[in-house]
Amino acid sequence: MNKIILNDVSNWIKDYAQSADLDTLVVGASGGVDSSVVSSLCAKTGMPTIVLNMPINSKPENTELSSLHCQWLCDNHENVCQLVVDLSDMFELLSAKMISKNLENQLANANSKARLRMVTLYHTATALNGIVVGTGNKVEDFGVGFYTKYGDGGVDISPLADMTKTQVREAAKLLGVSDQIIMAPPTDGLWEDSRTDESQIGASYEELEWAMEYTESVHTADLTERQHEILKIYNAFHNKNKHKMVGIPIFKMPRKD
Repeated sequence: MNKIILNDVSNWIKDYAQSADLDTLVVGASGGVDSSVVSSLCAKTGMPTIVLNMPINSKPENTELSSLHCQWLCDNHENVCQLVVDLSDMFELLSAKMISKNLENQLANANSKARLRMVTLYHTATALNGIVVGTGNKVEDFGVGFYTKYGDGGVDISPLADMTKTQVREAAKLLGVSDQIIMAPPTDGLWEDSRTDESQIGASYEELEWAMEYTESVHTADLTERQHEILKIYNAFHNKNKHKMVGIPIFKMPRKD
C-alpha cells in the first residue's frame, strides 16, 4: 500500500461521481477503520462530502470514535460536513410494531438497524444529488459476506472491495487516521452487547485473509489444526452468505421457437 494507490482510489471516486453528474459524496461513519479510510479518501477528492453519524440507542462510548474521526475530517477538510441523525426513535417504533406481531428477533433487529442507516444515507444522497460510497472490504464483501443485505451492503460504489483488512489498516496509517481507530477491535455496532466481528465469526481478519488465498494445491496434511478450523469457518460463512455476493435468482421464461 502506498500514497500513489490511495490517490488513484480517491480520483476513481471523484471521476465516477462526476461522470454521473453527481455533486456530493455520502459516507456512513461507524468509527471503524474501513469507514474512516473511505471518508478520508472522499475528503481528498475535494468534492462536498457528507459524513453521517447515525446512532441507534448508542451509548456515548459507542460513538466516541466516529465523532473523533468526523471532527478530525472537518478540521482538516473544508469540503467535509458531519451530520448526526439519531435513528433511535425510528428503530424503537419499528421494533414495537414487530413485537406486537410476535416477530421479535435479535438478528432481525441488528439487520434492521443497518437497513435504517442505509435508508438515511440514500435519503441524504438523493436530497443532495449525491452518491452513497460503501465501506466494505474484500474479506467482508467477497469472502465471508459479513454485512447486511440491503443494509451496509446497499451502496453505489465500493472503493475498498478489493482491499484486505490488512491493506485497509495500512491505508489508514498513510491517511493519518487516529491510532485509536486503527487499533480498535472491529465491530459492526449492531448488537446491544457490543460484540466484536471476531467473536461473531470465530476467526480474525488476518486468518480469513489467509483462507481466501488458500488453494487446494496446498497439501492439507501440512495444515495445522487451527488452519483446518479456519478453513471450515471461512467456507461455512462463504456458502451461507453466497446469496449476498451473486445476482438475485431470476426465473427464466421458456423462449419461443
